[in-house]
Amino acid sequence: MIRVVVADDHPVVRGGLVALLREAPDLEVVGEAADGEALVEAALRLAPDVVLTDLRMPRAGGAEATRRILAALPSIRVLVLTTYDTDADILAATEAGATGYLLKAAPPLEIYAAVRAVARGERAMAPSVARALAERAAAPSKAALSARELEVLARMRAGETNAAIGRALHIGEATVKTHLQSIFAKLGVRDRTSAVALAMERGLL
Repeated sequence: MIRVVVADDHPVVRGGLVALLREAPDLEVVGEAADGEALVEAALRLAPDVVLTDLRMPRAGGAEATRRILAALPSIRVLVLTTYDTDADILAATEAGATGYLLKAAPPLEIYAAVRAVARGERAMAPSVARALAERAAAPSKAALSARELEVLARMRAGETNAAIGRALHIGEATVKTHLQSIFAKLGVRDRTSAVALAMERGLL
């Protein structure tokens, strides 16, 4: 039996997933969670084979929960099941250690197959996600961040606003925004949180 913990902040969706998984003879749902913190607690307490999680949840997102779970129990496999397939979301999940990424529109047989695949240690990606990862891998390396961009990143990590960053670095707020756009482009992300997370992952901060 493959032991699974299911996490989704929408009760109807979570209940539907639990009911769906219980129809498979080789899958056993051993726990549920309605937010990221509850998911981490359930995963560490129950040590399932697979965590099936939404990406955007209260108290801790799926990527953050994945990172914390795998830091403590690296043998657990994580399968993300979400409605989001943007590059930033995919990057956050895969860099956190998720080995599967499906969209909620996936048919039941595809979800069953993905759970079984990640339980075996294989990757299971929705076609659109697999294409995005392949394109990212094939893309030429982005230019290195400048010293000024690293300064801006460090202040972003501290939670400073664009205005506060501008005052600290003696530059205009419009210039800060220009630096942010350049940072996002070079790192291949779309928001401040993803930029800081990726920079920390790469040892830039």
